[in-house]
Amino acid sequence: MAKVRYHFNTQSLKIEKVKVTFKQRFLRFLSVFFTGLVFAALVLVLAYNFIDSPKERILRREIEQYKLQYSILNDRLDKVQAVVTDLRERDDNIYRVIFESEPIPASVREAGYGGVDRYARLEGFKNSEIIINTTKKLDLITSQLYVQSKSFDEVFSLAKRKEELLASIPAIQPVANKDLRRIGSYFGYRTDPFYKVTKFHEGIDFTAPVGTDIYATGDGKVVNIEFSRRGYGNLVEIDHGFGYRTVYAHLSKMNVKMGQKVSRGEVIGFVGNTGKSTAPHLHYEVRKNGKAVDPINFFFNDITPEEYAAMIELSQRPSQTLD
Repeated sequence: MAKVRYHFNTQSLKIEKVKVTFKQRFLRFLSVFFTGLVFAALVLVLAYNFIDSPKERILRREIEQYKLQYSILNDRLDKVQAVVTDLRERDDNIYRVIFESEPIPASVREAGYGGVDRYARLEGFKNSEIIINTTKKLDLITSQLYVQSKSFDEVFSLAKRKEELLASIPAIQPVANKDLRRIGSYFGYRTDPFYKVTKFHEGIDFTAPVGTDIYATGDGKVVNIEFSRRGYGNLVEIDHGFGYRTVYAHLSKMNVKMGQKVSRGEVIGFVGNTGKSTAPHLHYEVRKNGKAVDPINFFFNDITPEEYAAMIELSQRPSQTLD
């Protein structure tokens, strides 16, 4: 029951009953209501920002645990990355070198997963950066492992063909040259006998009488035969597979046909003096993936280390080519 209030009326000098209007009651109610609302809001703000509820404390501990686990996971991914890098180095510098295969380009090995929106679903969170960086690292390692797996498949295939590879690689001198005196000009910059200018000589010139036997330096297939009075004159080109080709130029006569398969040591033609030539000789080239390489490095089946060293020394001296 509401209390009855009185007040002293100074005009009538009487004690009268206080009459409260509806408007006064409503205003008083609003005052109390808003005061309580403001107080509640202040309490909520303080509680939300400075006081954790039991559930929030549990969640906060879980988040810290997740951060720790992500840190541990990143450390493990770094160790896996180190192992992948070691495999890549061995693959490029040992396995592929053994089997005469080109290294895989870094652009292929280090290619990540494409798509600018690939990680968009991970954005917008307080700890998005940690999650995105870890995911990117995992994707990169996955990509590199895939490339490495394909590379090992290729190396395994090459290993199974190792016997064929060893038989196919040019490995002997194309003419009998036991005393090493038949080489008239080496690979590299030499003086042209016709134009008297320095030009790059892409092969080795073996001096020999017309009709001297010329041998295939590795197993392969005859892919080109030319008859000409210019340039290389009459020539034979053999494809040995595995990116290797050899060219035998200035021949007097061929002993093979187009498309014929030949074996190392088989006579494929005879020394001549055809084309742009100053004397009877054989111009011999070794090409790897279309690029001329020094044939001296492919005589390992019929010269000793000492003879190889002597040839290297002679190749450094200036000379004039025979073609």
